[in-house]
Amino acid sequence: MNVLARMAARGGMDDAIAARVPAMDWDRIAAELDSQGHALIPGLLAMEECRMLVDSYDDDSHFRSRVVMARHGFGSGEYKYFAYPLPDQITELRTALYSCLVPIGNRWNAAMGIDVAYPDTHAGFIERCHASGQRRPTPLLLQYGAGDYNCLHQDLYGEHVFPLQVAILLSEPQRDFSGGEFVLTEQRPRMQSRADVVPLRQGDAVVFAVQQRPVQGTRGVYRVNLRHGVSRVRSGHRHTLGVIFHDAL
Repeated sequence: MNVLARMAARGGMDDAIAARVPAMDWDRIAAELDSQGHALIPGLLAMEECRMLVDSYDDDSHFRSRVVMARHGFGSGEYKYFAYPLPDQITELRTALYSCLVPIGNRWNAAMGIDVAYPDTHAGFIERCHASGQRRPTPLLLQYGAGDYNCLHQDLYGEHVFPLQVAILLSEPQRDFSGGEFVLTEQRPRMQSRADVVPLRQGDAVVFAVQQRPVQGTRGVYRVNLRHGVSRVRSGHRHTLGVIFHDAL
């Protein structure tokens, strides 16, 4: 039995996530997303859940592909995309988070004049992705060692893009690694880029805009472009779970 199957058999992440996620302070999270384009979700995963996800990285039965970032100019380090069928724990996490984020995504699109409304359920949105050929799952585990980093980027995989995604830090800063901060940049029209560093502890999540968000200006709402990445890891090893809600071509 693999690591994630043992977690499920022991009543791991999936038996509590459906209750845990809606209990977060979504009024605060929505307000921070509106004002900053990102928001912290503290303590989304427990230490044991983080450890078991990290341990699963070496079991290739969970994954559809491995990407070495330096080969593609993405940075330094590597990541693996989960395969369908996703582990139950990842499906539960993806489903529960989407249900809480979809009202924000629909409100953002309406504010930006984007004529796209997302279904209430993640299953409904995935059906839309698959019907257009976006059938490859995008949740992933990322692994960094000393000297590794992730260039600023946007996770766009096809026509259908959900406007928010989530990254969960699985390692503990200053114990497992040093450096390796989560970084966001924001480019407003006719202004220089603004950078922000989100402080995370093990089990904390950050939810953030995939590509753009609405900002209220003096002449109405305009769109702001965002990119995200990870600064250079100074020592140790850093692992992250990425939860992306749209699938890939």
